[in-house]
Amino acid sequence: MTDKTELIKRYIFLLAGLFVNGLGVSFITKAGLGTSPITSIPYTLSLGFTPTVGMFTLVFNIFLVILQRRNFQLQSLLQLPIIALFSFFIDLTMSLLGFMQPETYAMKVVSLIVGCLILGFGVFMEMVANVAMLPGEATVRAVSDVFSTDFGKTKIAFDSSMTVIAAILSFIMFKHLDGVREGTIVAAILVGFIARLFKKYIGGIEKILIS
Repeated sequence: MTDKTELIKRYIFLLAGLFVNGLGVSFITKAGLGTSPITSIPYTLSLGFTPTVGMFTLVFNIFLVILQRRNFQLQSLLQLPIIALFSFFIDLTMSLLGFMQPETYAMKVVSLIVGCLILGFGVFMEMVANVAMLPGEATVRAVSDVFSTDFGKTKIAFDSSMTVIAAILSFIMFKHLDGVREGTIVAAILVGFIARLFKKYIGGIEKILIS
């Protein structure tokens, strides 16, 4: 198989992964217990203004790309069409899941866990494709490179910061906490763990689908 053919297959796999990521984010959001940390600011803003969570996600992630200027490379421009697709998939899947309105707390928790599983698998697909990163992860990498910090610890600090900022915005706009709840914390803990489990147990799928 030529390198060009393999690269095309990787981008196709990344495209599928972006859809799965969008579905996972929407599933978590529809659970009604908050949303994923990286989406917490766009989602909170969408609760108070007309633009959709996908639109706010696009604008917010363009801002993250700009923040990477000290570590910016030509390949970084690939983040722009990727985040555009990701944002579109969030709005698309939010619409597709319009029927989803879990009423009991138990059903909300089940929906949250299913969403974390979906998003974890989407992150795993992004890892397998290995051709580009979403701006959130790329920003964390840029910060860790510039300040020589551990990527994992920087990721935790970054997600925590996004959650805190979203909570502050919520109190400013609504005078109470909205958009950030216990599900945000659960997603922050579970999604990365689930992605690593997929990588550990079915990581060999890369040889079958990509190589």
